[in-house]
Amino acid sequence: MAQDRTLRADAARNRAKILDSARELITLHGADVPTDAIAEAAGVAAGTLYRHFPSKSALISAALEGGLERLAVITEAAWVRVEEGRTSAMEEFRALAAAYVSAAAEDHALRLAANRLSEDRRFSADQLQRAAAAGRRLVDRAQRDGDMHPDVTVDDVYLLLHSAPVDAAPSTRARWLALMLAGFDVDRREWPDVSGR
Repeated sequence: MAQDRTLRADAARNRAKILDSARELITLHGADVPTDAIAEAAGVAAGTLYRHFPSKSALISAALEGGLERLAVITEAAWVRVEEGRTSAMEEFRALAAAYVSAAAEDHALRLAANRLSEDRRFSADQLQRAAAAGRRLVDRAQRDGDMHPDVTVDDVYLLLHSAPVDAAPSTRARWLALMLAGFDVDRREWPDVSGR
């Protein structure tokens, strides 16, 4: 019995090391990083990695799960507030973009999750599908309300999130976001004050 517990503890430690290494290497090199490199960084054999994650897609999904869930939750919560009539879709869209840029600056898994959605719409993680569906509803409602430019597409939103300067200083991120979001408004008569003064 004690031996079984030791084996389970070893397996759990190996899984955690693999996931930590995957997050780190994917952050540095993108999702194309070889699984052998992840196994090496984790200090485990390739066979051990494949016992835990039978495919690279399964490994990436597991490595990004926390960020994916966070992305889904904040996007769905924004849509719920609109549905309940507490705020407008455009206000929620602006707040969501700001929250994402701020969170992604601190949370590499969240950044990678959004990048994954931007790069591969076929990626089947449930959390990504939930985030995408809530995001589409926000855009559609903001356009129906006449607040968002009718030419804006969901692809434009993905591009906005994917290109956010998350490694820049907070003031630079805020200035960039104000300029980008101005282009989403249907009728921006005045450009935002981005001087920082």
